[in-house]
Amino acid sequence: MLRYYDMNDYLRGFLMNPPSPEAAPEIKIDVEDSDREYVVTAEIPGVQKNNIHVAIEGNRVSISAQGNQIAEGKDSRALLHGERYRGLRHRTFSLAADVDETRSTAKYEDGVLALTLPKRSGAQSKQLNIQ
Repeated sequence: MLRYYDMNDYLRGFLMNPPSPEAAPEIKIDVEDSDREYVVTAEIPGVQKNNIHVAIEGNRVSISAQGNQIAEGKDSRALLHGERYRGLRHRTFSLAADVDETRSTAKYEDGVLALTLPKRSGAQSKQLNIQ
């Protein structure tokens, strides 16, 4: 038997059940290592650079970014479906050597955060011999 589906019924269910806001996208990173420094590239689209914070403590790096919030009451339109994440994203990771936070630099352009993290002098990773 052929059943008739009204396109409005389909769209109503789609528009009224947006994805869960708790499913915050993870900040995707690439980490490159050289003798003197680490270079971290992080994708953080849709965020203004003054809403990005980077903290360095020893060999731990934390990146947090506050996405743009929806301006409520600005006009009479209500958001029925939204897939772009608005809210706090956070990523923490550890590196093999301590970072010299005084010489570290950050640049944000076109949704990409580039960190240059020089290794602290004298901080070499040690390979342990297994006995």
